[in-house]
Amino acid sequence: MPLLQTQNLKVKIADTVACERLNISFNAGESWAVLGMNGSGKTTILHTLAGILHPQQGDVLINDKNITDLSRKTIAQNLGLLLQHQEDHFPGTVLQSVLIGRHPHLQNWQWDSEEDINIAKKALAALVLSDLSERSILTLSGGERQRVALATLLTQQTKIRLLDEPVNHLDLHQQHEVMKLFTQDKSEQSNIFVLHDINLAARYCDNVLLLLGNGETLHGAVDDVLTEQNLSNLYKHPISEISQHSQKYFIAS
Repeated sequence: MPLLQTQNLKVKIADTVACERLNISFNAGESWAVLGMNGSGKTTILHTLAGILHPQQGDVLINDKNITDLSRKTIAQNLGLLLQHQEDHFPGTVLQSVLIGRHPHLQNWQWDSEEDINIAKKALAALVLSDLSERSILTLSGGERQRVALATLLTQQTKIRLLDEPVNHLDLHQQHEVMKLFTQDKSEQSNIFVLHDINLAARYCDNVLLLLGNGETLHGAVDDVLTEQNLSNLYKHPISEISQHSQKYFIAS
C-alpha cells in the first residue's frame, strides 16, 4: 500500500494549473523530487498533498484513506511538512522550537516526556545543532534557522515527509549533508522534495515529478525522466548532460 497517493488530481492556483489528472503513488523507501519553473505550482501541489489546500478535483490518500476524512492530528502523525519560509513569533529556545514536532503525538495538556526530549536532542545532533539548543530562536542565522526546521521535521517522526526547498539558506556542504541525512536511511519513509537544483535531484532522489506547465506533468524514475530533452522543455532553456565517476550532472548550455 502506498504511503501517499493521488487519484485524478487537479491542482490550480489563480490561472495556473499545476497538474491535471495526476495519478501517482509515493511508497516507503522512495525519495521524490518535484521540479518546475518559478510559479509552476510546486508549493501548491505540496500543500495540497498535505491537506492544507483542496484540489479542484481528485483525491489525496494517506494509507489508502482519503485525507479529507482524517483529523489534522492524524494527518500530522503520518505526514510532516517543511515550509518554504520559517517564521518565529515567540522567543523560545532552539530545543523548545524543535519539540513542537512532538505535539501531534501528545494528548491534550500533556507535557513533553523525557523520551520526547531525547528524540528532539537526537534530531538536533543530526543537524549539528546541539551546541545551540539553549539559544533563542530569534538569534539564529538563516541557515541555522533552516536546520532547526529540518530538526523539527525529524522530531515529528512521520513516514511521509514533504520538504519545500529544504536546502534553502544552506551552504554547499550543508546542502549535501541534509540530502544525505534524509535519503540514506529511508526504508520506512517517503520523502518528497521541492528542489531547484537538478543535480541534487539526480544524485539523491529515486523518482522525479516534472511540472511542465498548463497542467501537463511527467513522472517516473530519475534515470528515465531526467534527460536533456525533458529538462530543456521544462526550463525553456538548453540543458546538457555530462557524466563523471558514474554520476550524471546537468548544466545550462
